[in-house]
Amino acid sequence: MTEINKFFPKLNQEKKEKYNKLIQLYKYWNSKVNLISRKDIDNIEINHILHSLSIVKIVRFKDSTLVMDVGTGGGLPGIPLAIFFPKVNFTLIDSIGKKIKVVKSICSELSINNVNAVNDRVENHFDHYDFVLSRAVTRMDKFYKLVNKNIRSNSSNKIKNGLISLKGGTLYEELKDFNDKKIYDVNKFFNHEFFQTKKIIHIPFQK
Repeated sequence: MTEINKFFPKLNQEKKEKYNKLIQLYKYWNSKVNLISRKDIDNIEINHILHSLSIVKIVRFKDSTLVMDVGTGGGLPGIPLAIFFPKVNFTLIDSIGKKIKVVKSICSELSINNVNAVNDRVENHFDHYDFVLSRAVTRMDKFYKLVNKNIRSNSSNKIKNGLISLKGGTLYEELKDFNDKKIYDVNKFFNHEFFQTKKIIHIPFQK
């Protein structure tokens, strides 16, 4: 777990142990359920867990913040963030039941008590949150229309309530209609080749 320690040197021992176990659990579960690309499993720490933690670099969620991770798959970015923010409430939602079972198993194994794993489509989910997270989902303009209903308008964190998405590639077309978006280059936080084209997009709530 050298890379997580390198970029987050102040982690306490409990969190370090949970991240170490999380890496092993993902390797175990990925052999049974296709959570991430099999050829990418050896890069789980950098390409998936550290990537998820890049969100910490743009916002430190206050205690009791409500966060929903849509299309979480095996729990990314939700589980790494739930370990980092144990007093923040995370809802991880995915339409594939076997992936949600893995999320529940991992959270149980690691005694992560601030995650609610939901097997559903976000179109059918109407609860409200401060932030909606996504990682490599569909086009942002389409996705925002699906989740806007879930975002609470009153903000209490340092950045406004809204959508936070981890994306790569050319994003101009799908983001051109969002005037108040913020785009962060992940390679400014983590000097690793994998992050050269990776972005964090923050789109504040729009009425």
